[in-house]
Amino acid sequence: MRPRVLVTFKMKSKPVEELKKYADVDFLLYPSVEELAEKIKDYDGLIVSPLNRVPREVIERAERLKVISCHSAGYDHVDVEAATKKGIYVTKVSGVLSEAVAEFAVGLTIALLRKFVYTDKLIRRGEWDSHAKIWSTFKDIETVYGKKVGILGMGAIGKAIARRMKAMGTEILYWSRSRKEDIEAEVGAKYLPLDEVLRESDIVILALPATPETYHIINEERIKLLEGKYLVNIGRGTLVDEKAVVKAIEEGRLKGYATDVFEKEPVTEHPLFKYEWETVLTPHHAGLSKEAMEDMGFQAVMNLLAVLRGEIPKDLVNREVVKVRPPEEVKML
Repeated sequence: MRPRVLVTFKMKSKPVEELKKYADVDFLLYPSVEELAEKIKDYDGLIVSPLNRVPREVIERAERLKVISCHSAGYDHVDVEAATKKGIYVTKVSGVLSEAVAEFAVGLTIALLRKFVYTDKLIRRGEWDSHAKIWSTFKDIETVYGKKVGILGMGAIGKAIARRMKAMGTEILYWSRSRKEDIEAEVGAKYLPLDEVLRESDIVILALPATPETYHIINEERIKLLEGKYLVNIGRGTLVDEKAVVKAIEEGRLKGYATDVFEKEPVTEHPLFKYEWETVLTPHHAGLSKEAMEDMGFQAVMNLLAVLRGEIPKDLVNREVVKVRPPEEVKML
């Protein structure tokens, strides 16, 4: 019997065509938790995007489910603990988004310092004649060139950011769970303790995953170390205590904040909306590009098929699941 796989978002057509060679594929686009919980009992595999939550109540009703393949590098939208207990393999993608996200991070940084978004809105409102205001505030418009850029998280994305920022004439400082001697040799990146990176940098870029250890890693105390500096977040919204960021911007202590991610998504209202000069805000789409989405789709499909073949993919998130349910017990292909 062919496996049945449910896809919960608009996936690129070529990866779907590959999946259909081996499985029967259904789509349930952006379902609510209740809708997904109702349908999940009929499927052996599930492919989800970061916009699709898979909490415990869904997993508990997944009678046949063997694998949840995340179409993303992050997997905090899936209750991995519940999946592991039920013997469901959880996979993620890696590498394919690094260049797209790094490019976006640099773009966010430039937009924040050079005020692209603010001046775009000004001209669209027909306020070109008020451009004297911009000329009078030139002292608040800065170049990236010559700055010290601190990167928190030096995985594939952090390294790709470092390469681009070095090419723009910056000095690279970083903190990561371990030293990365390759990027130190390549771009002269300097490893420092976390708080020292915040103290020494002019711009801090967050490129960390969401884990219990990184939750609010930028909190009210560490915001004090960022006085007169810029903060950019392309990691996860939970890395930052947003209330502390808003307060720091209100009080003029944080020079600017650009983010692609928020603590609670989607965002329809937010205190940051009123700070057009000090912020650049985007809707969690740093990795969205035609090339990256297709590559990620193929990797998500390959991960799912590997599990259904009784193999252990390299990007298996919950490796302890093999003790709960050995690979041979989930093999269908």
